[in-house]
Formats: sequence, structure tokens, C-alpha cells
Amino acid sequence: MGRQEVILVSEQDEALRSMDKMEAHQKGLLHRAFSVFIFNRKGELLLQQRAATKYHGALLWSNTCCSHPYIHESVESAATRRLVEELGFTTSLKKIFSFIYQAQVENGLTEHEYDHVFVGEYEGDIVLNPEEVRAYEYRSIKEIKAAFQIEPGIFTSWFRIVFPRIEKWWQEEYERRGKGYGKILNK
Repeated sequence: MGRQEVILVSEQDEALRSMDKMEAHQKGLLHRAFSVFIFNRKGELLLQQRAATKYHGALLWSNTCCSHPYIHESVESAATRRLVEELGFTTSLKKIFSFIYQAQVENGLTEHEYDHVFVGEYEGDIVLNPEEVRAYEYRSIKEIKAAFQIEPGIFTSWFRIVFPRIEKWWQEEYERRGKGYGKILNK
């Protein structure tokens, strides 16, 4: 894999400059990122187990996909691109919130991201890229929450950080729909 740049940003997500991805993670500098959460019709979240070759988070379970946009790429376009690159499908995405987090990860690296969070729904074939993803599975919010209590170390640090917000969003959607789970992108 060649050199990849990330976009360093202010706390208001204003682009400042670009920097090599590894350098930004070594220095713990705030940069733009995105996280995607795909649900099936039953309201289960599509999780991925990261490939063994990942420079951090290897073999840990995480949200559907996450990464960084290219320099002249919108965050939503980047999220769509990574779904295809990692899991071989595309679907409509809806941005639900953004937040800043910082977490120490393996190899002396720090994730410090202005993270744009997207949700979508998908029922179909998944063709995982083995260089990115080792395995995948759909799990209910309740099952994921229970797994955090039993084995939190099997999940990436950023997934553990964002999950309570996803759980809250999901519960509000569930309540709004009258305790029925339908298409999440409906108005």
C-alpha cells in the first residue's frame, strides 16, 4: 500500500492541511474520518472483524466500516467507496451525527478523529475483501451490548466509544417507529 494522506482539521471540521496517515496517527493529530453502520431489516448491525494484516485493530470486531476521505473527496462519497472496497456492496447512507474522539491504539498510535457517522440498510450479498476484513456478521444491539460486558477487548476502541451513541440513536428510531423496525432511511 502506498502513502495515504489524511486531512487534518480544526475542532469545527475545517480542513487545515494534509499529512501522511501514519504520521498523523503517530502524533495523535485531529483528522477527518467516517464510520458506517449498516443494519438489516431486523435491526441487526453488520459488524466486521478486521483483517490480521491491519496496522492496528487487527482481528478485532468493529462497525461495518470506517476510514478517511481522500483529499478532494466528500465524506459521504468516501463512506460509499469504502463499503465497496471492504464489503463489496453499496447502499444509501444517511449522516446521523459527527463527534470528536481520541483513543490510544496498538503500535503506539493514537486515533484522534473528527468522525462523521453514517447509517444505512442492506439486505444482500457481501463480498469481503480479505486484505481488509476477515469475517462479518449481523448482531442485535442487545447482543453487542452484552458482548461489551463480557469481552470488551474483542472490539476496536473507537467502536466501544461510539456504540453508546449508536445504541441511543437506534432506540430513538425504534421508539419513533412504534416499536417496529422498518426502513431506517424513511423520513
